[in-house]
Amino acid sequence: MTGREVDPVRELMERHRTSCEQAVDALEIAAALEDAGLGPAEAARCRHADVFSLAEELYARVPRRPPTAPVPVPPVRWQQRSWQALRSAVRHGLPAAALAGGVAVLPPVARGPLAVLCGGWLAWAAARPDGASAPDGTVLHRAGYGAGVALLVVLPVTTGGPAGAVLGVAVATAVGAVEWTTGWLRQVGWGHLGAARTMADFRARMWPALPVASALHLLATAGLGLTGLLLLTAVGPRPGGGLLYEAVHRATGPQWAGQAALALLLLPATVLLRCGRATPAVAGLLAAGTAGLLLTAAARYRPETAQLLACGSAAALLLPYAWLVLGRPGAHRR
Repeated sequence: MTGREVDPVRELMERHRTSCEQAVDALEIAAALEDAGLGPAEAARCRHADVFSLAEELYARVPRRPPTAPVPVPPVRWQQRSWQALRSAVRHGLPAAALAGGVAVLPPVARGPLAVLCGGWLAWAAARPDGASAPDGTVLHRAGYGAGVALLVVLPVTTGGPAGAVLGVAVATAVGAVEWTTGWLRQVGWGHLGAARTMADFRARMWPALPVASALHLLATAGLGLTGLLLLTAVGPRPGGGLLYEAVHRATGPQWAGQAALALLLLPATVLLRCGRATPAVAGLLAAGTAGLLLTAAARYRPETAQLLACGSAAALLLPYAWLVLGRPGAHRR
């Protein structure tokens, strides 16, 4: 014992000196501390109420190196994001459409092998690295992500009849919209990381982002599904009602709800992957796919009801978690 109290803030200064010297504001230091796993308990040990208050002291005590400069926000390349989203839509939509077409024309004995083949194709498409649109995480995470997407899409396409198949293909194609939306959310986070002055300010700016993105994604997915049903209705016999009316009512209410639940599950799962939370994202997809398969196989629920229950439950867990993660500055530094 030396009789001299150790300054815990100085210890943090030494451990995170590089981050503190290169930070352009206290919020960036707070993000670095969060990335390092520091939380309220560590802040309390340093006699601060929260991590941001601790970051403000570090920012004040550590000299800047290099001189203060604007936060390096990645350039907005919406054209590139749009092109990547279009490629993703085609890459995911093709195997789903091939499966739907095969189920419609092949005998039942051939549908099982076709489902395995197209499911593997879809899993490969979802898991393969492809620049910014690739799922993050380890190879195992990417494989789990692809398997989860394939399982969730194959089930409605093979068991939901013509309308269910169309809605399943629409969800697969809408993965392109998921990719675009995820890139937009990361871009928004980068922008607010430079503009927000406090942690509370950053969270307040980010909180509306995921609800807005979810609503837009639901509209895009429903629009793709309605377009497919319009085409299906136009080429088939109609009882005599209007085209739009017949197309909307070609799918049942539970089928529309199941499609919405699946869409609301894929978005937060992909967001979590991009923000470095791959394990809960993959676990949610695989759990929902497995639960839907078991509920359908047990014949206790219709396929669309099983999809609604499984995907809705998983989405109810992942959406709030993704919302909280997006409010953390560290999620946008990866």
